Amino acid sequence: MRLLLVEDDVALREGLQQALTIQGFAVNAVATGGQALAVARSGDCDCVILDLGLPDIDGLTVLKQLRQKWTRLPVLILTARDGLDDRISGLDLGADDYLVKPFAAAELFARLRVIERRLGTAATHLVSIADVELDTSAMQLNINGHVTGLSRREYVLLKELMESAGRIKTREQLEASLYSWGEEVASNALEVHISNLRKKLPADFIRTVRGVGYSIARP
Repeated sequence: MRLLLVEDDVALREGLQQALTIQGFAVNAVATGGQALAVARSGDCDCVILDLGLPDIDGLTVLKQLRQKWTRLPVLILTARDGLDDRISGLDLGADDYLVKPFAAAELFARLRVIERRLGTAATHLVSIADVELDTSAMQLNINGHVTGLSRREYVLLKELMESAGRIKTREQLEASLYSWGEEVASNALEVHISNLRKKLPADFIRTVRGVGYSIARP
């Protein structure tokens, strides 16, 4: 899932971006409401994590504009405003969830997993196809009872393909899930990750669709 993180506190923004990246998310982090709306217009995010105390536009105003144009884009609010009226205002304007600072990172991750399930990108924390099982909570691969380690990008790539079993994922779609905005991508990076994954998976588990991308067959 591609996240847009809108937070003006530099230390918190950088810390959250690193933590969310480790959890397997592709994260674009910006500091202002104007930047957030610009990224949203590009259509390059699946969920917004929005701070209310922004330097240029109030977060509730950003939320209102997001809702006017993108009614189904999930928005999770992060804020130091813990008053009941603020929470009600955010939820009434269409926020999907609300976390008051300070908060535990584990709680943020859990709430994002709920949003993933609601979006239909994950029905459960276990994704199983034949003898291959991916635990998205523990970020572990289990094949016939044998646990195999995965790098972060191998995990993200396999999760994307397994959750889309039966459908072809293009190179562009897979690279968007692997890399954050502005991150330089080597021309053969995707092939390298696919090759490494295939060494850990049953033969022919990942199928190459020549000239298009990759897919995993439905069980």
